[in-house]
Amino acid sequence: MSSLRPAQQSFIRRFIASEATGGIVLMVVAVLALLVANSPLSDAYFAGLHVYVGGLSVLHWINDGLMAVFFLMVGLEIKREALTGQLATWPQRVLPGLAALGGMVAPALAYLIFNAGSPETLRGWAIPAATDIAFALGVLSLLGSRVPLSLKIFLTALAVIDDLGAVVIIALFYTANLNVLALGGAIAVTAVLILMNRRGFHNLAPYLLLGLVLWFLVLMSGIHATLAGVVLALTIPLAVDPRLGDSSLIRLEHAIHPWVAFLIVPIFGFANAGVSFAGFTPSVLLQPVPLGIAAGLFLGKQVGIFTVAVLSIRLGLARLPEGASWRQVYGVALLCGIGFTMSLFIGLLAFPASPGLQDEVKIGVMMGSLLSGVVGALVLVAAPARKLAPVRG
Repeated sequence: MSSLRPAQQSFIRRFIASEATGGIVLMVVAVLALLVANSPLSDAYFAGLHVYVGGLSVLHWINDGLMAVFFLMVGLEIKREALTGQLATWPQRVLPGLAALGGMVAPALAYLIFNAGSPETLRGWAIPAATDIAFALGVLSLLGSRVPLSLKIFLTALAVIDDLGAVVIIALFYTANLNVLALGGAIAVTAVLILMNRRGFHNLAPYLLLGLVLWFLVLMSGIHATLAGVVLALTIPLAVDPRLGDSSLIRLEHAIHPWVAFLIVPIFGFANAGVSFAGFTPSVLLQPVPLGIAAGLFLGKQVGIFTVAVLSIRLGLARLPEGASWRQVYGVALLCGIGFTMSLFIGLLAFPASPGLQDEVKIGVMMGSLLSGVVGALVLVAAPARKLAPVRG
């Protein structure tokens, strides 16, 4: 990665290490949720999630409140990477951008194939289109130096674009009936935030206070409240504050990243990964929803990402990540089938009034993510460390 300045390399290494550690924590939490949901504590676990506080259930506060901070983090990452990071130039964007597109389209098609005869479940088409960056990097971290930094950066850039795609999908396809008055208020607050950015305001406090107002208005508008986090992130200044000598966006990202990685996402995982297997029969695995999700994550992701990557490089549109082999790129394509956090989140939006389908979503996400993680890790362990010659057309 000689093309990166030492400071950039240091930041990227810290970011990847933090995401990877958070992914390992998330793995542990997911297993814990399954154990609790199938233990004598299961009744207390499910009942606790549906206790109402301040007009919303605990689960609602987690999914609409805490996850808004997660989406704030996603928005900050997207803005930073797009303006100064690994997506700042078109040559840097081409390979992860095209691969991410293939990795969203192919899984959605796989899901639709298995659910074509079930109009009720077609709304779940976007569930397998997401990649969990923390989980995937967590698996990569377990492989140590066998995987070059360039490949970890490729995965990170691909997942960031994937997150952007998921945000757009949520905004366009999973929005309830609109409250025009609340939406108008949200637009007005957004305009004020943009004006503050344009006028060079760097103090984070006014941005965060208006962000809370924006979150409430978006919640009332019918658009999913978490999208307020992304909108707020895009208005936070990336330019250096002349008084403090650093960037408000970078300061905020550094401040909330540990909380998101080690508290908010694990809480979300614990609250949403728990599924009771009481009365479970193997036939559930063959239902359209879990089968479509698992096929989308495990088959659709690898086919979409790797096929597009190969075509892009054959056509001379992009280059193979430095020091990486084709087998390693294929292994990373497999790991992108780990769709835990965002896939579960979209599943909740797709079937908000059907606990049975939500459980099927969880089973499908776990099947597809587990297969993708295990097979992807095995492929990367078996991959030669040396760089293979790029395929040329």
